[in-house]
Amino acid sequence: MSDDPFPQPPAQPVPGRTTARTAAVIPAAGRGVRLGPGAPKALRTLGGTPMLIHAVRAMADSRAVSLVVVVAPPEGAAEVRTLLDAHALPDRTEFVVVPGGETRQESVKLGLDALPPGFDIVLVHDAARPLVPVDTVDAVVEAVRDGALAVVPALPLADTVKQVEPAAVPGEPEPVVATPDRSLLRAVQTPQGFDRDTLVRAHETVTDNVTDDASMIEQLGLAVVTVPGHEEAFKVTRPLDLVLAEAVLARRRLNDGF
Repeated sequence: MSDDPFPQPPAQPVPGRTTARTAAVIPAAGRGVRLGPGAPKALRTLGGTPMLIHAVRAMADSRAVSLVVVVAPPEGAAEVRTLLDAHALPDRTEFVVVPGGETRQESVKLGLDALPPGFDIVLVHDAARPLVPVDTVDAVVEAVRDGALAVVPALPLADTVKQVEPAAVPGEPEPVVATPDRSLLRAVQTPQGFDRDTLVRAHETVTDNVTDDASMIEQLGLAVVTVPGHEEAFKVTRPLDLVLAEAVLARRRLNDGF
């Protein structure tokens, strides 16, 4: 008998998985303080439209996604529902809004709890990544359909990375302790895709506060795989990111009539 409390099943296609239904959970309950004062980050406008709407459309543009669950700020669920109703979204996709929690992890769990039966694949997508291309979404879904339990879009790093000893006082010089081989490192994006049962088990088991859901799967001792990410799936966190996002959106509208 194995000593591993979480034995990893073989990564192979699951019968019927090619027709599995996919839902997306978008945690959007954060305040986004690094963007400065004002509305919550997900409700900041990009090209005149809230980033949240762009993120929802990015999920709904995939024909694989038939349900999007938006996890709203606890006091703003009604406002978000009104916001979704006010914008043209694909008719083939159902949209649900639920109140979020104090942390991202709590909000994703609340989104998972809101999923009805019949959805075997779950995407978790940051509302702050409003411009992820549909091809990236489809690639994540396809990898889960092919048998992966957890899939993340990722990009190679362009910059050299240094590991440091954190300074005792913020702003003071920090000693470098190592230079990791960047060829082995990837910058991870969203949507991250999961076998639903595996993600639910992770949220019921892992109590550490983690920065992404794939880390929870890793803590179960299960495999996480990557698919190619996209440079336009960057996270809008600081004011300069918003400037870049506006430029990307303007180029899309000029070239594609987006």
